[in-house]
Amino acid sequence: MDLFEHQAKELFAEYGIPVPRGIVAHTVEEARAAAEQLTGRVVVKAQVKTGGRGKAGGVKVAADAADAEQKATQILGMDIKGHTVHKVLVEEASAIAEEYYFSFLLDRANRTFLAICSAAGGMEIEEVAHSAPEKVAKVPISPLDGVNRARAREIAQAGGLPEVALDGAAELIEKLWCAFVDEDASLVEVNPMILSADGQVKALDGKVTLDDNATFRQKDHAAFEDKNAEDPLEAAAKAKDLNYVKLDGSVGIIGNGAGLVMSTLDVVAYAGEAFAGRPKPANFLDIGGGASAEVMAAGLEIIISDPSVKSIFVNVFGGITACDAVANGIVSAFELLDSRGETVRLPLVVRLDGNNAELGRQILADAKLSGVELVDTMDDAAKRAAELAAVGA
Repeated sequence: MDLFEHQAKELFAEYGIPVPRGIVAHTVEEARAAAEQLTGRVVVKAQVKTGGRGKAGGVKVAADAADAEQKATQILGMDIKGHTVHKVLVEEASAIAEEYYFSFLLDRANRTFLAICSAAGGMEIEEVAHSAPEKVAKVPISPLDGVNRARAREIAQAGGLPEVALDGAAELIEKLWCAFVDEDASLVEVNPMILSADGQVKALDGKVTLDDNATFRQKDHAAFEDKNAEDPLEAAAKAKDLNYVKLDGSVGIIGNGAGLVMSTLDVVAYAGEAFAGRPKPANFLDIGGGASAEVMAAGLEIIISDPSVKSIFVNVFGGITACDAVANGIVSAFELLDSRGETVRLPLVVRLDGNNAELGRQILADAKLSGVELVDTMDDAAKRAAELAAVGA
């Protein structure tokens, strides 16, 4: 989960990391009131989860409250790389002496953590790394040893930070490490990390990505979720503990196992090329190893509530959960949804393979469920699901 800048800074502040005072505003009136409260020069910053805000005109300096209202009028509602600005952060302007870059991130390739530090901050670090790689220090961090003040100072020195900034930077980096570890983050980034005119090192910006896999032990992270931006179908699936991602096609997909579902997406997309409208997958939905009536019903309920879906493809390879259990789950799911008044009216193509596949097919054949077709192979089933979606479009 990516955080907005203001959320990242709120988190930083909890760890004692110096950040400028700021107030979130959702309207131009709130922006003016925030500037009046902060007094003096302020910066009005678009709150969107993407980079390049400054280049897009989403960060503007305002001389006073009236100017802040005018700047907020320009920024609120604008589009930045496909993200609509619904709120701004009105922040006290900082007297910047120098700008640096710093981040902690998960280095998946080397299975460790990585600190990146550079005295060339305030710009995209990728550009610096490309044009002047010697200015970017990449320091591996042992998960066992972590980062104390001395180690933090070494990292700042490796990044080329001047002597005047080392003590403040080391303190900030040490605290940033605590936030990175304690909050189960996969990225914490400060760009720019500034040396102010009075000699203080601050986080002028903040970017944080939290690991959703750690949600079970990070209950407070639910407060960071952006409910307005979340797809309603994905939110409904999440509430049912389903691994679901909304896509832009018309063939609903249900499978057991992420690898199988990913393969199914590819096969359906390829098969759809042969039909009018080129039907594509409408979703990723992995029901995992359990195919109980409740799980299957929950999956079907989510998919049939998507108006773009014209057909459904259930692709299951029986392993620990045998195909007969999956078939019984489908039959029970139809009955359960019918009892709720949510009858499945879309054509449903089922491919069963693996453990007890023959028995599973027999169960579905005997059930004579309306609209259900059994197809033996994955390729043929994908082709049939795409064909039905094209007909129903």
